[in-house]
Amino acid sequence: MPDNFGGTLLMLGHGAGGDVDAPDLQAVRAAVLPRGIAVALVTQPYRVAGRRAPAPAVQLDAAWLAVVARLRKNLAFTALVVGGRSSGARVACRTAVAAGADRVLALAFPLHPPGKPDRSRADELLTGVPTLVVNGDRDAFGVPRESEAVHVKKLVGETHALSKRPAGVAEAALEFVTGL
Repeated sequence: MPDNFGGTLLMLGHGAGGDVDAPDLQAVRAAVLPRGIAVALVTQPYRVAGRRAPAPAVQLDAAWLAVVARLRKNLAFTALVVGGRSSGARVACRTAVAAGADRVLALAFPLHPPGKPDRSRADELLTGVPTLVVNGDRDAFGVPRESEAVHVKKLVGETHALSKRPAGVAEAALEFVTGL
């Protein structure tokens, strides 16, 4: 990407045990690139170090914001869409305001741990910026509710993996990401 890019940047993070090669992340990337959207796929430091278990949220958030700062320093862009899948979606939501994001794309947002709906993470979705959640309707981590602040797209037959029809994930995300 040239230093004078000037368009929209989509920054995507991975899930807790996965990486940026996840089918849903790659499908969204492939869908937005031809539309002139630049994409930064961000691997969290714990994965770079070869660990599978995520660092505490405060460390994940700090690492994410450090990447945002570096991108802002080195790349001119007019709009920033932050997002990710599962844990990466949570990081993007928690840091959206501090990152100066224009929108948040949350794929497979883990509303609660499986079987523990009393431990809701719904407050993390209150980002203060337009937010789209794309979840499978059979997600064991729960499916967030639609609200004024959060638009939810449920994909029929999909689980938390969002791997049956990655093109459907990309289709759900495309208009939201490109519609700035």
